[in-house]
Amino acid sequence: MAVIHAYASLIANAANASHANAKMKIQKIQKSRDFRLSKSEDLEITKKTKFSEIMKDEKAREILMEKGMHCLGCPMAMSESLEQGAEMHGLDADELVKEINKKKKRK
Repeated sequence: MAVIHAYASLIANAANASHANAKMKIQKIQKSRDFRLSKSEDLEITKKTKFSEIMKDEKAREILMEKGMHCLGCPMAMSESLEQGAEMHGLDADELVKEINKKKKRK
């Protein structure tokens, strides 16, 4: 849990930077050994999936960042579900889930 909290803090700082800077910082975090060991790309994303799990999946992160959900790195968002985040951003959680899982299947 401490590792996820540390990543959340780093990504929160990235979220406050520009989108490009956020992406660079996320990529740096992804290269860390602990993050690679905890990847969950085979995870089926649902509306109830927490952002702490979603942030480990590159394709899911890309889609959410494109939709303006830069809060992926916010420490407070780590305990929230995709459904909660979508609601806060005025997005349809069901459509996000479909889009994410469709893109994940195209590996």
